[in-house]
This record gives sequence, structure tokens and C-alpha cells, in this order.
Amino acid sequence: MTTPNSPITSPSPRSLASRPMSPRTHPRTDIAFPFRPDRRGRTAHATPDEHVHDLIEQLLFTSPGERVMRPDFGCGLLDLVFAPNSPELINTLELSVQASLQRWLGDLIDVEALDVISEDHVVRVHLAYVVRATGARREDVFEGRAAA
Repeated sequence: MTTPNSPITSPSPRSLASRPMSPRTHPRTDIAFPFRPDRRGRTAHATPDEHVHDLIEQLLFTSPGERVMRPDFGCGLLDLVFAPNSPELINTLELSVQASLQRWLGDLIDVEALDVISEDHVVRVHLAYVVRATGARREDVFEGRAAA
């Protein structure tokens, strides 16, 4: 306790630890993907909606087995870029993407529409979804090219 003539002291770490953190004292920040510096030279951050977009991009273009600690993570879209284009392939891709989105990001998004297009060594995923945390409706196009 301070008196009018005593110096002001900062609260003890123990008293701070007992207080619950509010969004105002500790805002959520997510690291932007791909990892990069911002204008100030610090780690770039993403808004919650941008972070969800980044998570979808990571999921779509990661091949199963690519992540050592999560070997079943990913869709493997780029593995099928050179496969012969057919209606069966497109249906298989859409089913694979839908299942992966539901499994890995089902608690973050509600998928409204999904369209996968494969042509000329490019895979495009048109995705309409709602971010559950913010209620924002987004329509994004994710494009993956085969490595040259």
C-alpha cells in the first residue's frame, strides 16, 4: 500500500499472476504465413481471419507424410498436378479437400462452397467459408503450381 509521500511501486509478479488476463491486456497475435518480417523488421503478424486463411493454405499444400510429427496432416493436392485430368480426379480432389478441412479445421471454419480446378499443371481451390470465431464470410482462391 502506498501513502501520499511514498514512492509508487509496481505490483508484485505474484499479484499479477493471480489476475486473469483479458483481451485488452494480452491481445491474441498469430504469426503470419509464410514467415516474414514486417515493415519494422519484426515478425509479421496476422489478424484472426488472415490466420485462418494461412492455416487453410498450409493444409491444402502440405502432402501427407511431409510433417514428421503429424504424418496424416495435409491434402496432397500438388501430388496430383500431373495426373491426367478427369471428372473422377476432380471429384476425388474435392472429397479429399473437404475431408481434410473438416478434420483439421472443422472447429475454425464452416465450408459453404468448394470447387477444385486442375489444369495446365496448376491446381486452384475456390473456397467459400465462414470463420466461426468472427462470423466473417470469406471467398478465397488458393493456387498451387507444380515445382519446375
